[in-house]
Amino acid sequence: MQRFSNIVDTTTEVFSPDCESRPILDQIANKWSMMCMAVLDEPRRYNEIKRRLGGVTQRVLTQTLRKLERDGLIERRVLPTSPVGVEYAITPLGESLREPFGHLYDWTVTNAPSIRRNQIAYDQRKELGGT
Repeated sequence: MQRFSNIVDTTTEVFSPDCESRPILDQIANKWSMMCMAVLDEPRRYNEIKRRLGGVTQRVLTQTLRKLERDGLIERRVLPTSPVGVEYAITPLGESLREPFGHLYDWTVTNAPSIRRNQIAYDQRKELGGT
């Protein structure tokens, strides 16, 4: 298993608060960003994305899509329909996230039951005044 220190050269300033990678990591690791990227397996219109992402508000979805577009991970296309519509699609840069995102998703699904058991055990210890 590869460690983060093998992936990232820790002698550089990557852990500095002003490292340019921090806001990018914040954006792509965001729950709604990841979920938007997941549902964009094909171009989709805004309302279709919103329907597929249960629990997302219109405001949060709009902000997320704008940030992903600004980062170049998705593109927004105006459709020549009446009324005018827009659709969103993954860019080649966004497509390059699919494999690492897939690994993270698989890990999450596989380990969710263990994590939930650990959370319950932790909470029970705290309720009993344990450490």
